[in-house]
Amino acid sequence: MPATPSSPAEDFGAWSEAAEPAAHRRHDGDGHHSADDPRTGERESRPPQPLPPVRRFVSLGVAGFAALVAVALIVGAQTRHESYAVVMFGVQALFVAVWVMASRPPAPKVVGTVGLAVALGTDAAAVFTRPASLAPLAYVTAAGFIIGVVGQLTRPAGRQRVTESLGSSLVVTLGVVSFASLIVLSRSPKGTQAIVACLAAAGIALFIARFSDSIAAVPRIAPQVPRGGAGVVLGTMVGTAAAGAIGNYLDGLSPLSSALAGLATAIVAVMVDLSVGYAEASRIIDGDEPALWLARHIQGPIGAMAFAAPAAYVASTLLLL
Repeated sequence: MPATPSSPAEDFGAWSEAAEPAAHRRHDGDGHHSADDPRTGERESRPPQPLPPVRRFVSLGVAGFAALVAVALIVGAQTRHESYAVVMFGVQALFVAVWVMASRPPAPKVVGTVGLAVALGTDAAAVFTRPASLAPLAYVTAAGFIIGVVGQLTRPAGRQRVTESLGSSLVVTLGVVSFASLIVLSRSPKGTQAIVACLAAAGIALFIARFSDSIAAVPRIAPQVPRGGAGVVLGTMVGTAAAGAIGNYLDGLSPLSSALAGLATAIVAVMVDLSVGYAEASRIIDGDEPALWLARHIQGPIGAMAFAAPAAYVASTLLLL
Protein backbone atom coordinates (compact mmCIF):
# COMPACT_ATOMS: atom_id res chain seq x y z
CA MET A 1 0.00 0.00 0.00
CA PRO A 2 1.59 3.30 -1.01
CA ALA A 3 2.40 5.80 1.72
CA THR A 4 0.10 8.71 2.06
CA PRO A 5 1.90 11.92 1.18
CA SER A 6 2.15 14.35 4.02
CA SER A 7 0.40 17.66 3.78
CA PRO A 8 2.33 20.92 3.87
CA ALA A 9 0.87 21.60 7.29
CA GLU A 10 2.27 18.33 8.62
CA ASP A 11 5.66 19.00 7.04
CA PHE A 12 6.03 22.25 8.96
CA GLY A 13 4.36 21.10 12.16
CA ALA A 14 1.53 23.61 11.79
CA TRP A 15 -2.07 23.21 12.81
CA SER A 16 -4.40 22.19 10.02
CA GLU A 17 -7.44 24.38 9.45
CA ALA A 18 -9.78 21.70 10.73
CA ALA A 19 -7.71 20.60 13.69
CA GLU A 20 -6.80 24.08 14.86
CA PRO A 21 -8.54 24.90 18.16
CA ALA A 22 -11.13 27.59 18.03
CA ALA A 23 -9.23 29.60 20.62
CA HIS A 24 -6.29 29.85 18.21
CA ARG A 25 -8.36 30.84 15.17
CA ARG A 26 -9.53 34.40 14.81
CA HIS A 27 -11.23 35.52 11.68
CA ASP A 28 -12.28 38.89 10.54
CA GLY A 29 -15.56 39.62 8.87
CA ASP A 30 -14.34 38.28 5.49
CA GLY A 31 -13.23 34.94 6.88
CA HIS A 32 -9.51 35.74 6.83
CA HIS A 33 -7.16 35.31 9.76
CA SER A 34 -6.64 38.41 11.86
CA ALA A 35 -3.24 39.99 12.38
CA ASP A 36 -2.74 38.29 15.77
CA ASP A 37 -2.85 34.76 14.25
CA PRO A 38 -0.53 32.58 16.40
CA ARG A 39 0.75 30.81 13.29
CA THR A 40 2.24 34.03 11.96
CA GLY A 41 3.55 35.24 15.31
CA GLU A 42 2.08 38.68 14.64
CA ARG A 43 -0.05 40.70 16.97
CA GLU A 44 -3.15 42.59 16.17
CA SER A 45 -2.19 45.89 14.60
CA ARG A 46 -3.08 48.96 16.59
CA PRO A 47 -2.84 52.58 15.57
CA PRO A 48 0.31 54.21 17.00
CA GLN A 49 -0.22 56.54 19.92
CA PRO A 50 0.53 60.17 19.01
CA LEU A 51 3.62 61.59 20.65
CA PRO A 52 3.26 64.71 22.79
CA PRO A 53 4.25 67.65 20.59
CA VAL A 54 7.03 70.09 21.35
CA ARG A 55 5.34 73.46 21.80
CA ARG A 56 7.87 76.06 20.74
CA PHE A 57 6.31 79.07 22.42
CA VAL A 58 5.81 77.13 25.64
CA SER A 59 9.48 76.15 25.60
CA LEU A 60 10.43 79.79 25.10
CA GLY A 61 8.23 80.83 28.00
CA VAL A 62 9.67 78.18 30.28
CA ALA A 63 13.19 79.25 29.29
CA GLY A 64 12.37 82.83 30.21
CA PHE A 65 10.91 81.74 33.53
CA ALA A 66 14.05 79.76 34.40
CA ALA A 67 16.20 82.79 33.63
CA LEU A 68 13.91 85.00 35.73
CA VAL A 69 14.19 82.74 38.79
CA ALA A 70 17.98 82.60 38.45
CA VAL A 71 18.23 86.39 38.14
CA ALA A 72 16.01 86.88 41.21
CA LEU A 73 18.18 84.57 43.32
CA ILE A 74 21.43 86.13 42.07
CA VAL A 75 20.36 89.76 42.45
CA GLY A 76 18.80 89.07 45.84
CA ALA A 77 22.14 87.75 47.08
CA GLN A 78 23.63 91.22 46.54
CA THR A 79 21.32 92.75 49.16
CA ARG A 80 21.25 92.47 52.94
CA HIS A 81 20.60 89.04 54.39
CA GLU A 82 17.17 90.05 55.70
CA SER A 83 16.16 91.35 52.27
CA TYR A 84 17.48 88.21 50.64
CA ALA A 85 15.34 86.16 53.02
CA VAL A 86 12.24 88.06 51.84
CA VAL A 87 13.11 87.36 48.20
CA MET A 88 13.83 83.76 49.08
CA PHE A 89 10.49 83.29 50.82
CA GLY A 90 8.71 84.53 47.71
CA VAL A 91 10.53 81.95 45.60
CA GLN A 92 9.85 79.26 48.21
CA ALA A 93 6.13 80.09 48.30
CA LEU A 94 6.01 79.83 44.51
CA PHE A 95 7.80 76.48 44.70
CA VAL A 96 5.32 75.14 47.26
CA ALA A 97 2.29 76.30 45.28
CA VAL A 98 3.57 74.94 41.97
CA TRP A 99 4.69 71.61 43.41
CA VAL A 100 1.40 71.03 45.25
CA MET A 101 -0.68 71.88 42.18
CA ALA A 102 1.47 69.77 39.86
CA SER A 103 1.95 66.68 42.04
CA ARG A 104 -1.60 66.80 43.52
CA PRO A 105 -0.97 64.99 46.82
CA PRO A 106 -3.94 63.47 48.69
CA ALA A 107 -3.79 66.22 51.36
CA PRO A 108 -2.71 69.38 49.52
CA LYS A 109 -3.58 71.74 52.38
CA VAL A 110 -1.42 69.82 54.82
CA VAL A 111 1.50 69.65 52.38
CA GLY A 112 1.24 73.34 51.50
CA THR A 113 0.92 74.49 55.10
CA VAL A 114 3.91 72.44 56.22
CA GLY A 115 5.96 73.71 53.28
CA LEU A 116 5.25 77.37 54.03
CA ALA A 117 5.89 76.89 57.75
CA VAL A 118 9.23 75.22 57.07
CA ALA A 119 10.13 78.00 54.63
CA LEU A 120 9.56 80.66 57.29
CA GLY A 121 11.49 78.70 59.90
CA THR A 122 14.47 77.95 57.69
CA ASP A 123 14.74 81.52 56.42
CA ALA A 124 14.72 82.88 59.95
CA ALA A 125 17.27 80.31 61.09
CA ALA A 126 19.51 81.03 58.10
CA VAL A 127 19.52 84.78 58.80
CA PHE A 128 19.71 85.05 62.57
CA THR A 129 21.74 82.02 63.67
CA ARG A 130 25.31 82.81 64.75
CA PRO A 131 27.58 81.54 63.30
CA ALA A 132 26.13 80.71 59.90
CA SER A 133 25.50 76.97 59.72
CA LEU A 134 23.23 74.40 58.12
CA ALA A 135 22.53 72.70 61.45
CA PRO A 136 19.51 74.89 62.36
CA LEU A 137 18.03 74.17 58.94
CA ALA A 138 18.29 70.45 59.64
CA TYR A 139 16.44 70.89 62.94
CA VAL A 140 13.65 72.84 61.26
CA THR A 141 13.45 70.20 58.53
CA ALA A 142 13.04 67.41 61.07
CA ALA A 143 10.41 69.36 62.97
CA GLY A 144 8.52 70.13 59.78
CA PHE A 145 8.53 66.51 58.69
CA ILE A 146 7.22 65.38 62.08
CA ILE A 147 4.43 67.96 61.89
CA GLY A 148 3.65 66.74 58.39
CA VAL A 149 3.38 63.13 59.58
CA VAL A 150 1.04 64.11 62.41
CA GLY A 151 -1.06 66.19 60.04
CA GLN A 152 -1.32 63.36 57.53
CA LEU A 153 -2.35 60.79 60.13
CA THR A 154 -4.97 63.05 61.73
CA ARG A 155 -6.73 64.08 58.52
CA PRO A 156 -10.28 62.73 57.97
CA ALA A 157 -9.18 60.19 55.35
CA GLY A 158 -6.91 58.55 57.92
CA ARG A 159 -4.15 56.44 56.46
CA GLN A 160 -5.57 56.33 52.95
CA ARG A 161 -2.74 57.11 50.47
CA VAL A 162 -0.67 58.32 53.41
CA THR A 163 2.62 57.12 51.88
CA GLU A 164 2.07 59.17 48.72
CA SER A 165 1.11 62.22 50.75
CA LEU A 166 4.15 61.90 53.02
CA GLY A 167 6.39 61.61 49.96
CA SER A 168 5.02 64.84 48.53
CA SER A 169 5.42 66.55 51.90
CA LEU A 170 9.03 65.40 52.12
CA VAL A 171 9.88 66.68 48.63
CA VAL A 172 8.29 70.06 49.34
CA THR A 173 10.10 70.32 52.67
CA LEU A 174 13.47 69.47 51.16
CA GLY A 175 12.88 71.94 48.34
CA VAL A 176 12.25 74.93 50.58
CA VAL A 177 15.17 73.98 52.84
CA SER A 178 17.42 73.74 49.79
CA PHE A 179 16.53 77.30 48.82
CA ALA A 180 17.33 78.50 52.34
CA SER A 181 20.83 77.05 52.09
CA LEU A 182 21.65 79.91 49.70
CA ILE A 183 21.08 82.40 52.52
CA VAL A 184 23.61 80.54 54.65
CA LEU A 185 26.03 80.51 51.72
CA SER A 186 25.63 84.27 51.21
CA ARG A 187 26.83 84.87 54.78
CA SER A 188 30.17 83.15 54.11
CA PRO A 189 33.24 85.00 52.82
CA LYS A 190 33.09 85.00 49.02
CA GLY A 191 29.68 83.35 49.32
CA THR A 192 27.97 85.98 47.20
CA GLN A 193 30.50 85.49 44.39
CA ALA A 194 29.99 81.73 44.61
CA ILE A 195 26.22 82.16 44.33
CA VAL A 196 26.65 84.29 41.21
CA ALA A 197 28.90 81.73 39.52
CA CYS A 198 26.91 78.61 40.41
CA LEU A 199 23.38 79.91 39.93
CA ALA A 200 24.35 81.64 36.70
CA ALA A 201 25.57 78.28 35.42
CA ALA A 202 22.31 76.58 36.45
CA GLY A 203 20.08 79.31 35.04
CA ILE A 204 21.96 79.52 31.74
CA ALA A 205 21.94 75.73 31.40
CA LEU A 206 18.17 75.61 31.88
CA PHE A 207 17.62 78.55 29.53
CA ILE A 208 19.75 77.11 26.73
CA ALA A 209 18.21 73.64 27.10
CA ARG A 210 14.66 74.97 26.86
CA PHE A 211 15.50 77.48 24.15
CA SER A 212 17.09 74.71 22.07
CA ASP A 213 13.90 72.67 22.43
CA SER A 214 11.95 75.55 20.92
CA ILE A 215 14.20 75.36 17.85
CA ALA A 216 14.66 71.60 17.46
CA ALA A 217 14.11 69.03 20.22
CA VAL A 218 16.56 66.48 18.83
CA PRO A 219 17.41 63.78 19.51
CA ARG A 220 14.23 63.07 21.42
CA ILE A 221 15.14 61.76 24.87
CA ALA A 222 12.01 59.60 25.21
CA PRO A 223 8.88 59.25 23.07
CA GLN A 224 6.62 60.51 25.86
CA VAL A 225 8.92 63.36 26.97
CA PRO A 226 9.05 66.32 24.53
CA ARG A 227 12.67 67.22 25.27
CA GLY A 228 15.82 67.06 23.17
CA GLY A 229 19.16 65.70 24.27
CA ALA A 230 21.17 68.24 22.29
CA GLY A 231 19.74 71.12 24.29
CA VAL A 232 20.56 69.45 27.60
CA VAL A 233 24.19 68.86 26.61
CA LEU A 234 24.59 72.30 25.05
CA GLY A 235 23.02 74.00 28.06
CA THR A 236 25.37 72.26 30.48
CA MET A 237 28.39 73.22 28.38
CA VAL A 238 27.37 76.88 28.03
CA GLY A 239 26.53 77.12 31.74
CA THR A 240 29.92 75.71 32.67
CA ALA A 241 31.69 78.15 30.36
CA ALA A 242 29.70 81.04 31.84
CA ALA A 243 30.72 80.02 35.37
CA GLY A 244 34.37 79.94 34.31
CA ALA A 245 34.08 83.40 32.76
CA ILE A 246 32.45 84.74 35.92
CA GLY A 247 35.27 83.24 37.99
CA ASN A 248 37.76 85.10 35.84
CA TYR A 249 35.89 88.36 36.32
CA LEU A 250 35.01 88.33 40.05
CA ASP A 251 37.63 88.88 42.73
CA GLY A 252 38.41 85.91 44.92
CA LEU A 253 37.43 83.25 42.37
CA SER A 254 39.49 81.31 39.86
CA PRO A 255 38.20 80.31 36.42
CA LEU A 256 38.89 76.59 36.84
CA SER A 257 37.29 76.25 40.26
CA SER A 258 34.30 78.32 39.17
CA ALA A 259 33.86 76.22 36.05
CA LEU A 260 33.93 72.98 38.06
CA ALA A 261 31.45 74.31 40.61
CA GLY A 262 29.24 75.59 37.81
CA LEU A 263 29.41 72.24 36.04
CA ALA A 264 28.20 70.39 39.13
CA THR A 265 25.36 72.84 39.68
CA ALA A 266 24.31 72.86 36.02
CA ILE A 267 24.22 69.07 35.83
CA VAL A 268 21.95 68.85 38.87
CA ALA A 269 19.67 71.54 37.47
CA VAL A 270 19.15 69.98 34.04
CA MET A 271 18.74 66.49 35.51
CA VAL A 272 16.03 67.63 37.93
CA ASP A 273 14.30 69.48 35.10
CA LEU A 274 14.32 66.31 33.00
CA SER A 275 13.13 64.12 35.87
CA VAL A 276 10.08 66.32 36.32
CA GLY A 277 9.22 65.74 32.67
CA TYR A 278 9.55 61.99 33.11
CA ALA A 279 7.35 62.08 36.22
CA GLU A 280 4.62 63.98 34.38
CA ALA A 281 4.79 61.54 31.46
CA SER A 282 4.50 58.62 33.89
CA ARG A 283 1.35 60.09 35.44
CA ILE A 284 -0.21 60.52 32.01
CA ILE A 285 0.67 56.93 31.03
CA ASP A 286 -0.93 55.68 34.25
CA GLY A 287 -4.15 57.40 33.26
CA ASP A 288 -4.06 60.29 35.74
CA GLU A 289 -5.52 63.61 34.78
CA PRO A 290 -2.85 66.13 33.73
CA ALA A 291 -2.00 68.83 36.22
CA LEU A 292 -2.83 72.49 35.83
CA TRP A 293 -1.25 73.75 32.61
CA LEU A 294 0.83 76.55 34.13
CA ALA A 295 2.03 74.53 37.12
CA ARG A 296 2.92 71.58 34.89
CA HIS A 297 5.25 73.64 32.74
CA ILE A 298 7.05 75.68 35.39
CA GLN A 299 7.45 72.81 37.86
CA GLY A 300 10.65 71.71 36.11
CA PRO A 301 12.59 75.01 36.28
CA ILE A 302 11.51 75.93 39.82
CA GLY A 303 12.32 72.42 41.05
CA ALA A 304 15.63 72.48 39.21
CA MET A 305 16.69 75.71 40.88
CA ALA A 306 15.56 74.39 44.27
CA PHE A 307 17.66 71.26 44.18
CA ALA A 308 20.56 72.97 42.43
CA ALA A 309 20.92 75.20 45.50
CA PRO A 310 22.44 72.51 47.78
CA ALA A 311 24.68 71.44 44.91
CA ALA A 312 25.89 75.04 44.69
CA TYR A 313 26.47 75.08 48.45
CA VAL A 314 28.52 71.87 48.43
CA ALA A 315 30.49 72.79 45.30
CA SER A 316 31.22 76.26 46.66
CA THR A 317 32.36 74.87 50.01
CA LEU A 318 34.73 72.41 48.34
CA LEU A 319 36.04 74.57 45.49
CA LEU A 320 35.39 78.27 45.98
CA LEU A 321 35.35 79.24 49.66
